[in-house]
Amino acid sequence: MTIATRIEGGAAYVSVAGEAALCDPAGALFLPAHGLLVVSDLHLEKGAAFARRGVMMPPYDTAATLDRLARVVEAYDPAAVISLGDSFHDVVGARHMPEPFRQRLGAIMSGRDWFWIVGNHDPEPPAGLPGRTVSEIAVGNLLFRHEPAARACDGEVAGHLHPGARIVRRGRSVRRPCFATDGRRLVMPAFGALTGVLNVRDRAFLRLFEWNAFRAYMLGTGKVYPVDGKMLSPG
Repeated sequence: MTIATRIEGGAAYVSVAGEAALCDPAGALFLPAHGLLVVSDLHLEKGAAFARRGVMMPPYDTAATLDRLARVVEAYDPAAVISLGDSFHDVVGARHMPEPFRQRLGAIMSGRDWFWIVGNHDPEPPAGLPGRTVSEIAVGNLLFRHEPAARACDGEVAGHLHPGARIVRRGRSVRRPCFATDGRRLVMPAFGALTGVLNVRDRAFLRLFEWNAFRAYMLGTGKVYPVDGKMLSPG
């Protein structure tokens, strides 16, 4: 299967199981036909979760993630938003989120449908927040869930793995978060400000894709860069 790509305004337009989608440089996916915006792995309150365990980290990750989320929601003004699991770093994150952050998130959510997909970090509905909590949701030809299925699954859009890609050219290495797709299924990059990446050449991705059609959409500063799978480096 080949993947048609068009770059416009820094974003990459792709087709996943016949559905047109836009890969935004911020790490969000937009489906114009459905007015749907998708983000994954926000990991809100991750710094606070570490602090509760005695590991002190700068407490700025939630504010930074909400700023990024507000910008992308304002840009697309979607009718609905899916947060694709691990929206909070642990099950008490929503309950303990400071009130200014709660109000900011509520303002972002206002006026649109909002779906929380349960994740391995947040298997329960976020306490005190609006929106509907589901294990998965189907829209058009696509099925949205947190963890990719081990079997072949056309139309699946998942998160969880925090995909990243690395290229080496002329002795220089570049590693960036990415959208990972073969045109049949897609794995989202983590959206949260305090999240890492797992190289798409890792064995965790090995059985998910048709590798002769695989492409990584690497997130750059204001632009998405499509990279053929054959050009990617391990590590």
